[in-house]
Amino acid sequence: MVESSLPISVDDVARHYDQLDGFYREIWGEHVHHGLWETGRESSDEAVRAMSHLVAAKAALVPGAEVCDLGCGYGGTSRLLADEYGARVTGLTVSPAQQCYAAEVTHTPGNPSYLVEDWMRNRRPDEAFDALVAIESTEHMADKPRVFSEAARVLKPGGRLVVCAWLAGDALKPWQVRHLVEPVCREGRLPAMGTEEDYVAWMEQAGFAMKERLDVTRKVSRTWPICAWRFVVGLIRRPGYLRFLLDARNDNRIFAITMVRIWVAYRTKAMRYVVFVAEKPTR
Repeated sequence: MVESSLPISVDDVARHYDQLDGFYREIWGEHVHHGLWETGRESSDEAVRAMSHLVAAKAALVPGAEVCDLGCGYGGTSRLLADEYGARVTGLTVSPAQQCYAAEVTHTPGNPSYLVEDWMRNRRPDEAFDALVAIESTEHMADKPRVFSEAARVLKPGGRLVVCAWLAGDALKPWQVRHLVEPVCREGRLPAMGTEEDYVAWMEQAGFAMKERLDVTRKVSRTWPICAWRFVVGLIRRPGYLRFLLDARNDNRIFAITMVRIWVAYRTKAMRYVVFVAEKPTR
């Protein structure tokens, strides 16, 4: 596991997404997660929806299933699960800006529902959900073992856990840690980035049975050159982009550089992307 050289709090994570709210939606849209390119011919919108559909398939959803979307962002996946799979979805985010947008664009009152709630202090009842999905959110949480013990607590016996995670590569060289993975953690407000084996160990310690591990690094890495190019275009066409970067009050402006680090990290195998599928055993 690679840790940030600076402590990262929940407030830091919330401020990151609140400050970058406009950029995330303008550059990438309402799905704040990687796209999944199966053929390479998909548009970015098709690719992000493909990732959500993969998560839905691995969660084995049926109509009426109770689902928790942990780190729901702008609610793109939450709405897809509710509208196309008939699930009852509760989305959690620590960003008030994300929760506000998600609530505004949801046309079915109460489904999904969106809460500003820290998973480490969540108030979800025991055995409340048939499935829990976490798309690129566990990286933002410091106490990884507790992330998964809480997941085991709120899932019903037989419930599915699907986690999409940015991972540190294996056998990293010192320069990869120093110039890529650690800065990505610090600048992206990730307390630490685990390896594949770290995640397996945390889930199994929480009592989950691992069902599947899908390494989709090659299929998602295209996300970042697209984001970087769109940001450059925004700098040329939108004066607000440059004003944001030059304003020292915006401590998350460094993410303009972080996008390039992530791109290089994937290309050099300093980072990986894996979809984990686990199940809470029945009694």
